[in-house]
Amino acid sequence: MSAGEKAKAKAEQVVGKTVRKAAHAVHKETLEAKGTALEARGMMRGAKERTKDSFKK
Repeated sequence: MSAGEKAKAKAEQVVGKTVRKAAHAVHKETLEAKGTALEARGMMRGAKERTKDSFKK
């Protein structure tokens, strides 16, 4: 996995989790859902890169 893509994936996960938890604390369901989506997108980006790496070997 390239370092840049790995960093993007981890950053999306961290930002998404932070947004989700902050929104949950102030009872903002819409923003909480957006944070969850961002976190999931980061996880999928990481999975995609890991899959690409497995085919390179």
